[in-house]
Amino acid sequence: MTQLVWLVPVLPLAGFLINGLFRNSLSKSMTGIVGCGTLLAAFILSLLIFGQVRQEGFEAVTVTLFDFISVDKLHIPFAFQVDQLSSLFLLIITGVGFLIHLYSTAYMHEEEAPDYARYFSYLNLFVFSMLLLVLGANFVILFIGWEGVGLCSYLLIGYWFKNLDYGNAARKAFIMNRIGDLGFLIAIFWMINQFGSVTFSEVFPKVQGTPVVILTGITLLLFVGATGKSAQIPLYTWLPDAMAGPTPVSALIHAATMVTAGIYMIARSNVMYSLAPVTQTVVAVIGLATALLAATIALKQNDIKKVLAYSTVSQLGYMFLGLGCGAYTGAVFHVMTHAFFKALLFLGAGSVIHAMGGEQDIRKMGGLRKALPITSITFLLGCVAIAGIPPFSGFFSKDEILSAAYGKSPVYYVIGLFTAMLTAFYMFRLFAMTFSGKFRGTHDQEHHLHESPAAMTIPLVVLAFLAVVAGFLGIPEAIAPDAHWLAKFLAPVVGGSGVEAAAHETSRGMELGLMGLSAGLALVVSLLAWTRFKNKPELGEPTGFGKVLANKWYVDEIYDAIIVRPLNGLAKFFNNVIEKWVIDGLVNGVGRLVQYSSRQLRLIQSGQVGGYVLLMVIGILALFLVELFKK
Repeated sequence: MTQLVWLVPVLPLAGFLINGLFRNSLSKSMTGIVGCGTLLAAFILSLLIFGQVRQEGFEAVTVTLFDFISVDKLHIPFAFQVDQLSSLFLLIITGVGFLIHLYSTAYMHEEEAPDYARYFSYLNLFVFSMLLLVLGANFVILFIGWEGVGLCSYLLIGYWFKNLDYGNAARKAFIMNRIGDLGFLIAIFWMINQFGSVTFSEVFPKVQGTPVVILTGITLLLFVGATGKSAQIPLYTWLPDAMAGPTPVSALIHAATMVTAGIYMIARSNVMYSLAPVTQTVVAVIGLATALLAATIALKQNDIKKVLAYSTVSQLGYMFLGLGCGAYTGAVFHVMTHAFFKALLFLGAGSVIHAMGGEQDIRKMGGLRKALPITSITFLLGCVAIAGIPPFSGFFSKDEILSAAYGKSPVYYVIGLFTAMLTAFYMFRLFAMTFSGKFRGTHDQEHHLHESPAAMTIPLVVLAFLAVVAGFLGIPEAIAPDAHWLAKFLAPVVGGSGVEAAAHETSRGMELGLMGLSAGLALVVSLLAWTRFKNKPELGEPTGFGKVLANKWYVDEIYDAIIVRPLNGLAKFFNNVIEKWVIDGLVNGVGRLVQYSSRQLRLIQSGQVGGYVLLMVIGILALFLVELFKK
């Protein structure tokens, strides 16, 4: 089956071409069948490949399709690599992606048929790009997929392109990702110069003898790319604005694709990062700072999608903390569990928005539990999972990262634990204000409240189930030795689990105590937020420090003041002064000079023979005088 891995990305690519080229003739039902059917087929094929990969003794397989670049000694094949890491990501991308596609068939049903087909074609192209990214056997193919998801995010965030704000949000995402991608591109050229190759199987064996300074430079540049794609400080502000797109797009970007690309790339390059301790420290510190900053902002957001967006930024920070501490399996584990509960939360938010007629302000909601029972229950399960309350999936993956952080530095652990408490608080604030208490919307909204159709609730139920049970794939060593299935599965690619990487410096009793502390605090904070907001939701404008958090620490305003406005001012100067007066003046001046000279010279052509003879005589005399004086 591994030799047929090329079919996995080709299937959604075919869906993109069919829906894109025939969007004006396909019905909505046929568009949905093509869009969902190709992804379901890709998921089934991914399952078969995964079944083969998980067999004992399996070794990575490289499937070369053709010779992509061949210049002198540099050979870059268009090849896919099938191993434990890529097969796991195949399941996440195609599985969660299919559920989001299915959900979209109902959520986007009001769109006109051509726009409906355009939406699904973009969605299929997005999944194709992400599959290309995780299957690439070298950094160049990975980078092609990397750029592809950047393009698709632009297309999908700006799907309703007639809205200027949505267009600006799409442009912001595209530009900020290009900044990070420049770092990635420089790293690729550096690897070509240093190793003579970009193929994983050729580069990674050579890093052992490479100077640490060079490895540090390459890995830092790769991390610059990851900060853009996975929304870390300072390139994180595009992700909350990505909420401009349809809600299923938000779920796809935040859960199954794109933002996890940076995590995948570093996990794939773990050999290089393990030999660059300075880079690992930078990754851990940036991840931890991003997790804390985004969590504080989420405390005071009132847009249901914005709360989840900043939650995503914060959870991505957790994953980078794990990577920086050497817990590569822990980071990938959190990618998987986060894909389940964050897709669930976003799709649940979409169900709420659908019932509220497009309203996204949680201050105008409340009491939706009765009208939306399935959405309410599944959303609650997602909140419990992300809060890190056992035995839900978020507890296991987040605790693995915290354990690794404690083994690396107790300071990392304390800040990470505090961030986890903030996560529990803002998520149960969100749930309480949305589903509990009395309804605070308009009479018309209350009259039209209803549960979403089956095409939307079935994905919610499936994702809720996964959010509950997925954690048992990574039971900590302290609870049950040798029970961490995911660590054993990924060991050939990323080594041991996060706990094995760092936390074994602590005793089993200490480890269990830390787990109990984090679980207990998460439960207490969740109940505190629930009781605080279920009947007395925050209303009115925030004051004091709350206003700073509501305005996102004014980071966007700071960027606007120190980067955007100066660049716009410089652009206007070049346009109004350099362009108009210097460049245009020089070019137009040369043209005017030629015109004036030609007008004057044409007067010599008078048509009078006597004048011509006179000029000839004068010319002969001038030549005679020149020759005379030369002697």
